[in-house]
Parts: sequence; structure tokens; C-alpha cells
Amino acid sequence: MMKNLALVTRITLLTLSLGFVSYTFAQDNVRQSLNEVSTPSMQQEIQSPLSILQHEWAHINYELEDKQKEKAFATLMEKAKFFVSKEPNNPELVIWQGIIQSSIAGAKGGLGALDYAKAARKSFEQAMRLDENALAGSAMTSLGVLYHKLPGWPISFGNDKKAEKLLKHALEINPDGIDPNYFYAEFLYDNGKYDQARAFVKKAKQAPARAGRPLADLGRKQEISRLEDKLAQKS
Repeated sequence: MMKNLALVTRITLLTLSLGFVSYTFAQDNVRQSLNEVSTPSMQQEIQSPLSILQHEWAHINYELEDKQKEKAFATLMEKAKFFVSKEPNNPELVIWQGIIQSSIAGAKGGLGALDYAKAARKSFEQAMRLDENALAGSAMTSLGVLYHKLPGWPISFGNDKKAEKLLKHALEINPDGIDPNYFYAEFLYDNGKYDQARAFVKKAKQAPARAGRPLADLGRKQEISRLEDKLAQKS
């Protein structure tokens, strides 16, 4: 009886040991994967999927050279797709999938960008169906920008009427946010409404900092300053 008990104990300890080794190996793989795609600030801790996408996007968009962006965004896109596959009803992750898809379109340019732009529109519309208020209405802001930036029919689906409606709705949800104010100011500038644009640039400049997104805030403020400079040249 004692021999049988000792044998069972040894087998149990061996099983637990192998399980711990397997778990440790899996953790090491996760850390290695994060180290390969993350910025130094991200390596301080294992973050949520949303934080990973936000930090990586900001790093690519504001710190990499233009020629590096398309490939880097495409790599991040695979990570976004994986996260969304695990949580398909998470509007925040779906929004960021769309943001990355539209960023690939912007980096790629030309007719080759249209498929990514269409995919981004689909993601933003899906997120809005799930919760249009998610991330302070970011799906509406991003979709509005997409409609504004793209050429219209027959080349693509760009439409300034839809863009303005979405951007205004986003401002109703997040009236003090840096993104909706900046992008609506840019929309107004592009349409020659300079005085109105100045008011929204001022609001964007005064927007409160976003928690955990210092790099994105810094990059956006630089874009706001460039838009201010362009407005200063208009009477």
C-alpha cells in the first residue's frame, strides 16, 4: 500500500512539474512575441489587447518612417484580427481593427488601398452596431474621416455629406475630445471654412490628455500645430 502511494505521489509530482514547465514555456513565448512587436514602454508589463493595439499603432504612426509603415501596420493587423476573433463582440477591439485597416490604406495609397478602406468601413459599421458610444464615439470619428479622405464615386465611396454627419455626431458624444475636434477642424479647413475650423482647432488644442496614450496625444498635438500654421496663412 505504501509503495503504491509513493508511486502515485511521484507520478503526481512529475505531472505537476511537466505542467509548470509547459506553462512557463508558454509564458516565455508570449513575452518573446510581445518583445518582437512592442515598444520599450510596452515591455514593462503584459498589457490588455486594446492597450497593445493602441501603443503599437502610435509607435508605427508617429515614430516610424513612411516607408516602414505599411509593413508594420500589416503585421499589427494580424494581431488585431486575432484579438477580434477571440472577442468578436468587443466594439473597442473592432474599432481598432478598423483604425489599423484604414492606416494600412493610408500607408499603401493608390488603388491598392481601396480593399483596406472597404474593410475599415465594415469594421467601423460593425462597431457602431455593437455600441456607437464605445471609445467615446471613435468609430463615428474614424468612419467620418474615411468618408472625407477617400475619393467619391466611381473611384471609391468618399462622401463629404456622410463625413460631416458622422463627425458632428461624434462631437455630440465627445465634445471635448482631441480627435473629434481635430478631425472636424480639418474637414472644415479642407472645405474652406477657416473661421469655423479655427474654433475647433482651439478646442482640440485644449483637450484633456487621454489616459495611457501619451505618444498618441503628442503626435496629434503636432498635427494640430501644423493645421494651425495652415490656418494662419488664410484670411
